[in-house]
Amino acid sequence: HSSKSISDSNYPINFSNMYNFLKDTVKTFFSFARFINEVTCPLIRSRLRPVMILIAIQFVFINNYVLAQKDSLNYDESKIPPYVLPELLVADDGSVIHNSKEWENIQRPAILKKFTENVYGKVPGRPKDIHFKTTNVDEHALNGKATKKEITIYFKKGDNGPHMVVLLYLPNQVTTKVPVFIGLNFLGIHATQPDSTITITDNWTRINNSNTPILINEWPVRSSWKKSINNKVPIRGEDAYRWPVEELIANGYGMATAYYEDVEADNPEGWKTGVRTTMQQELHIKPEEWGSICAWAWSLSRIMDYLETDSRVNAKQVVVTGLSRLGKTSLWAGANDERFAIVISNDSGEGGAALSKRIYGETIELINRVNPHWCIEKYKTYNFAVDKLPVDQHMLVALSAPRPVYIASAVLDKSADPKGEFLSGKFAGPAYALYGKTGVGVEEQPPVDTPVGESIGYHVRSGKHDILLYDWQQFIRFANKHFNYHN
Repeated sequence: HSSKSISDSNYPINFSNMYNFLKDTVKTFFSFARFINEVTCPLIRSRLRPVMILIAIQFVFINNYVLAQKDSLNYDESKIPPYVLPELLVADDGSVIHNSKEWENIQRPAILKKFTENVYGKVPGRPKDIHFKTTNVDEHALNGKATKKEITIYFKKGDNGPHMVVLLYLPNQVTTKVPVFIGLNFLGIHATQPDSTITITDNWTRINNSNTPILINEWPVRSSWKKSINNKVPIRGEDAYRWPVEELIANGYGMATAYYEDVEADNPEGWKTGVRTTMQQELHIKPEEWGSICAWAWSLSRIMDYLETDSRVNAKQVVVTGLSRLGKTSLWAGANDERFAIVISNDSGEGGAALSKRIYGETIELINRVNPHWCIEKYKTYNFAVDKLPVDQHMLVALSAPRPVYIASAVLDKSADPKGEFLSGKFAGPAYALYGKTGVGVEEQPPVDTPVGESIGYHVRSGKHDILLYDWQQFIRFANKHFNYHN
């Protein structure tokens, strides 16, 4: 990398500074307009009014133009400004990390602290009154191939407080304890399989099927969020292609999933009814100390809490997965909870596996503007100062070392920067080398549909932003290798 660090001034036209200048100028203009209206005589006001109107119209056109430029993401490798990544194995005092002991005692805690304080916020611990209730058991699910269970995880005493519902499938053909893939889903557990017996959770109904005004995402409209009435009809199995449970069962793996908005609604006001508010007394943490990604990551650890109690689950072989924003979540969950044996990120992009200082596709500013609730307020201070951010995403990947990590990209998912995702895996490799392990094992991003890697796996799939059967097949193969598991 070039020794020149990236900053907003590297752009040929500095649209962020132009936009800030424009906002200040508009404020000054309207202050002047109020002064003219209040102080000058009617004759002067009448003569100045057409001029002021013309200036106001020009401001509108300039504002729209500048905003359009701000949203013009870079997809040209030749236009990526020079950047410098933070050194993975150099401590804050300048000393070099030489071995795994120094990594675990010095560098890993320091990097985790920087991500906590600058990006995602703090992941609190296990609530003392957490308890589980198993319901809706079917020992002959999937034509007798699996046992299906629903488990309600209550975060407080009693059965009326905040909770989430986990859908769990375990293979019947395996007589020993089984490894399990877990992850949060976007559309509700009822959407993951075409099964009329799967519960439509109370939280799904509250958020998606009511006449209560809620915030919905309107991207790419400038405001991003607007009040609306959401009265969605639940569709069973509409998300099933993303959750190929029969493939997992056939390979001897279990699958556990929960609706991510059971934990916190995915909008800027979701914290008001999510765990960041309902659990703040029990967890001794204020809502502003952690973002939505943190809350979702925390819930994955609560699923892990349950799996440790299930006699059919091998809790030492639990794989945490996630797509898109939930891929960011899985990486942060894996960094904070070392019980997860393998960490998988699928198309996680900016704030996930993609390098932030590599200006290609989505940027920190875009993520924070469109989804301001995902991370803590401190992260927004880097919107136009990414060079000042003391971490980058290769360090997030490295936090899982020596546990295996798999990073999946899609070739048409350019906004997520597939090459930047690969580079994070590559540059996380030195942390694995401290344990005598090999990372991705290659210098260049591999061709499409060509998986690579040892302790850090990677592929870029043909197609668009999604998680498909091909992705899952690579994850299963990766887990088989690292678990030495062949059902």
